[in-house]
Amino acid sequence: MMLNKNPKYYNLFFLFFISCLTYAQNTANGRITDAKTNKEVSGVDIFINDNTEPFLKTTLGNFSVQSDSIIYKLKFSKKNYSTETVTVTPENAANVFVQLSQEKVSSIGEIVIHNEKPKYKNKKENPAYAIMQEVWKRKRNNGLEKFDTYTYKEYEKIQFDANNLDSAFMSKKIFNKLDFIFDYADSTASGKIGLPVFLNESIYENYGENKPGKKTKRLLVAQKTSGFQDNQVITITAKNLYRDINIYDNTLNYFDIGFPSPVGTNGFSTYDYNLTDTISIHGENAYKIRYQPKRKDVLAFQGYLYIDTDNYAVLGATLKSTQKINVNFINSISTELEYDNPDENTFLPKKFITEIELTPFAKKRTSKSIIAKRSVDYSQYEFNKPLDDKVFTRKQEEYDDKFVDKDDAYWVKARPDSLSKSEQGVYEMLDRLQQTPKFNRIVKIYETLASGYYNAFKGIDIGPIFSIYGKNEVEGDRIRLGARTYFGQNDPWRVQFYTAYGFKDQQVKYGAEARYMFNRVNRFMIGAGTKRDIEQLGVQLTTDDGIMARTFASSTLFARGENASLSSINKTNIFASIEPWKNFQIRVDGTLQSIKSANPDKFSLMYYQNGNLRKTLNDSHVTLSLIARPGAKFSQTGVDRYEHGTLAPTIILKYTRGIEGLFNGDFNYNRLQFMFYKPILIGSWGKTIVNFEAGKTFDTVPLALQNVVPGNQSYSLAQNTFAQLNYYEFVADTYTTLHLEHHFNGKILSFIPLIKKLKLREIAFIRTAYGTLSDASKAINVEGFKYSAPSEQIYYEYGFGIENIGIGNLRIFRVDFNWRGNYLDRPDISTFGIKAGFQVGF
Repeated sequence: MMLNKNPKYYNLFFLFFISCLTYAQNTANGRITDAKTNKEVSGVDIFINDNTEPFLKTTLGNFSVQSDSIIYKLKFSKKNYSTETVTVTPENAANVFVQLSQEKVSSIGEIVIHNEKPKYKNKKENPAYAIMQEVWKRKRNNGLEKFDTYTYKEYEKIQFDANNLDSAFMSKKIFNKLDFIFDYADSTASGKIGLPVFLNESIYENYGENKPGKKTKRLLVAQKTSGFQDNQVITITAKNLYRDINIYDNTLNYFDIGFPSPVGTNGFSTYDYNLTDTISIHGENAYKIRYQPKRKDVLAFQGYLYIDTDNYAVLGATLKSTQKINVNFINSISTELEYDNPDENTFLPKKFITEIELTPFAKKRTSKSIIAKRSVDYSQYEFNKPLDDKVFTRKQEEYDDKFVDKDDAYWVKARPDSLSKSEQGVYEMLDRLQQTPKFNRIVKIYETLASGYYNAFKGIDIGPIFSIYGKNEVEGDRIRLGARTYFGQNDPWRVQFYTAYGFKDQQVKYGAEARYMFNRVNRFMIGAGTKRDIEQLGVQLTTDDGIMARTFASSTLFARGENASLSSINKTNIFASIEPWKNFQIRVDGTLQSIKSANPDKFSLMYYQNGNLRKTLNDSHVTLSLIARPGAKFSQTGVDRYEHGTLAPTIILKYTRGIEGLFNGDFNYNRLQFMFYKPILIGSWGKTIVNFEAGKTFDTVPLALQNVVPGNQSYSLAQNTFAQLNYYEFVADTYTTLHLEHHFNGKILSFIPLIKKLKLREIAFIRTAYGTLSDASKAINVEGFKYSAPSEQIYYEYGFGIENIGIGNLRIFRVDFNWRGNYLDRPDISTFGIKAGFQVGF
């Protein structure tokens, strides 16, 4: 083709060339990486030409800058990296490639590696301290927080092995006709026998969105369980043993007990550190630092840290408990962590392995025990890819019992590593065991003790077995028998009932309730029930209208003083509830009840209404409850769920409207109540439990409907009650209560010689209450002059307790010593008291 000679075309071509040149010189794009790792580097200040102020700070490894003037030079600066300057030309402006080299930290001089534990005058002489200072300066955050969206795959395997078995144990009569299980056993390093008894594999797909809104979803896509798959107690126990941890946090959560992290900024107050070697991990050079607790009697770990020699990231860590670990039912804990570090600011979990040795009695290393091992592999990370909102929507099929069933071919492909021979044998062994009647009888005994219900025949459980016997002043000796329907752990409906008989009052009591769940996703449920029983009111402020809800009826076998303040209740309830959002429940109750004194000679509930004296209160009310459990985790999807152990709070807001005339209701009234409950880890100093309640009844009501500050005249522990208050001692229209209880986990007693060998743990607590009671509320009751609120000053009581009392690993007894702080001039009060009870927990 011949070029057109017309001058105007030359001019147009020249202008086009100049404009392209100018654009290239005014705009620059490129990528910044680490010169050694080739990973993208973010947080870099970019200076244009000779400007002294940075044009921008990058958030990713890629960058783009544009200026009103021609760009001929770019300078890249980042702390702990050498500054790089690049000349920008038309040829490289669209693809500027920058590699930053990390500077060696001047504060770390010559590194001296010791194989033996050296002694230093102070921590600043310790080269490990200089290294850890750099780790703290560059403290990384979970990389998932920096991306707009993310997805990744998670493979979890939980295995239980019976450990330290020997020939004498294997020959016991209990294994008669079950001895084939030892064909699947393996020899351990100690020469004893290890027998796998439980294996659970799960695969999750995780989705997250940080912008524009915060959304997360952990979708279980496959699960395979060997052994006890129909036993919710064992499955929940397996899941409850583990918590997610971040090695950079100051406190690590195991069993909801705080352990100081060896990577935490206050680690040197707990641990001794020793730099022992430099090694290569996945191609990265790393400092190997050994750490161990300064005192063996504290809850702490020992092990190794692997710190990248260039960017001071934690590449891996091992955490192992000391031999003197003071945790119930636990002989030892060990965890191995691996991290990926995509850039100098963040980390991503790669693999976590935690092994826990459990034994119910002895702490000896040779004791027969259960080894519970959990391994989690994280893979297939993807970032900043658009996610459809439907991804975060809960779907009905996710709650189907068969939703996670996959064939063997799927699992062979999905596992990051193949199963060992012993792991493969678990599935076959448990299939054979479940065909053995003797094994099923053993499992049944365990289920009964753990759940409190005995499976009489298919679909029917008898119980709770621990409520069979009780005693009180009105009924005397009391026998209670109950039952429930139970076809499986995901039942969408349940019917429960009980009947009781008091040998003193010779009266039959009963209760029955039925519930049905229509939708597993939003847990839309309805229920109805009725009961007639003797109960101790005034021991709970934020109550539940449900028929089978918590009750204190006939539960006191030993008490201080006489407890005559029992009520006879005839109650019918219907309810509907729904969870429009995860862990947020809306519930509406309609309740009709009649209440009168069960012991009128010693306890009066009589009141005046329109000038008439009444002894029975008729009440019709509707209650709206908003219940939030952010962060709570549950197993099963049926009408009843079992909660995993977490530190999730409970937040309840309730509004109750009494309706006069509806089913002969006697009073119109309005009541508003609030409750907040939360366990909080306080570093290595233990755990504080906070319980705050507040409420107000806006209208005048008789004693049977009033807010009673909860007392406890029994000698046993009762949560959220006041140990030194009598029943009905304080009554209030408006009230606030606060319970603070701190568990030190043996932190203080571990300093006391001899005492520390007992492995006792200390508790401190304080309880306060304040409220007011109107003259009208006093006047409506026949004996209203007897009742008052803690309005003169805040009532308080305080004390301390000793928990973890027992032998070996079986330490489930607790004793509290309580003092009453004020209102000491009242008759028939107790200024000091001792409470005791069982407290099962780690």
